[in-house]
Amino acid sequence: EGVQARGVEQKLVCIYIHSPCIFQDAHNSSVLNDNVLGAFLQSGHVAGLSRPVEIQFWHDMVLDASNATCVFWQPGAGAGSTGSWSREGCETTHREGTVICHCDHLTYFAVLLLPSDALNLAQLASLTHISTVGCSLSAAATLCTLLLCCFSSTPCPPPYCRQQLRDNTTRIHMHLLATLLLLNCSFLLSRLLATSGEGLCRVTAALLHISLLCALAWMAAEAFHLLLLLVKVYNVYIQHYLLKLCLFAWGLPMLAVVAVFVFKSDTYGYHTISISEDNKNATIIPSTRCWLTSLPAHYATLCYAGLILLFNTLVLGRVVMILRRIGSQKGQARKHWVTVLGLTCLLGTTWGLAFFSFDVFVIPQLYLFTILNSLQGLFVSLWYITVHRRSKPGSTSNTSR
Repeated sequence: EGVQARGVEQKLVCIYIHSPCIFQDAHNSSVLNDNVLGAFLQSGHVAGLSRPVEIQFWHDMVLDASNATCVFWQPGAGAGSTGSWSREGCETTHREGTVICHCDHLTYFAVLLLPSDALNLAQLASLTHISTVGCSLSAAATLCTLLLCCFSSTPCPPPYCRQQLRDNTTRIHMHLLATLLLLNCSFLLSRLLATSGEGLCRVTAALLHISLLCALAWMAAEAFHLLLLLVKVYNVYIQHYLLKLCLFAWGLPMLAVVAVFVFKSDTYGYHTISISEDNKNATIIPSTRCWLTSLPAHYATLCYAGLILLFNTLVLGRVVMILRRIGSQKGQARKHWVTVLGLTCLLGTTWGLAFFSFDVFVIPQLYLFTILNSLQGLFVSLWYITVHRRSKPGSTSNTSR
């Protein structure tokens, strides 16, 4: 309109580009069908239009506001810096088979495809806050429980008496609490040291990996011990029972992680989490943590966790069947369900939420996973203290513990 008012003829230059590599930002973001459309006036830069221009992109995909947005190319500030995609000044409308962009300037336009698991800044901040608070509470609770068990004086209710530590059930609980304390502390350190030197970050990531594998292994040890108690195999003697559990739950994970760290240390380091900015920019920017950087190591850890959680879930299912069989007694149903909830935390079955992240359930699953598992140490400590305080001081029954 301004050009027409001045009576000057101008040519609109449109450039169509179909290439996956010409416009590449630092994060290798993908655009719809690799299509980029440039629009320019010969007179120079055009911005701040009162009536936005409309650009339509056709497609045959399932897209909405959560995974596709209109963007324009923003060149880098320096000569050697890469540019980035931004959505400032652009609005996105989705119709069937079409993405319509309304932008108040002329430049290179495209439709940026966002990863389905990309978080925005607000979600990442809230999840980080929840995990920090939850892990801090769990670390404090597990530390207090361990100190009470080790240093309380007699007479006292189980499990705080020193003579109770001779019982395998109590000792297994103590090892699990110790691994949860180590897991929570190493997780908090992995975030704090993410901006430190690469060597220190690798050590922190390896420590976090060890603590996770050991915690899962001790949950499996809890399930195995509970299975022995359930089937009432009192006549089975396992020589050096606790020592063998320690070799399995402490020794094997440490040996595996140390071997990987020594022979392939780049398996650990800076791990980035994809997030998308909420308002102006649609750029996928990284959030850094100290964790695994190798996909094979990541998948191996998932398989290891999956096998343990499958075993623990089967044991928990066996417990539920037994409780249902004896649940006909009056007034016992509530107590049995409390027991099931306590064992759910003890056996770590809530970690199975990591395998249930699908489409619209990704964000709710992340919140639920973060809340339950960051507070696992607190839940286990509360359940542990409550159950043992209700136990009779003179009781020698392993099942009550």
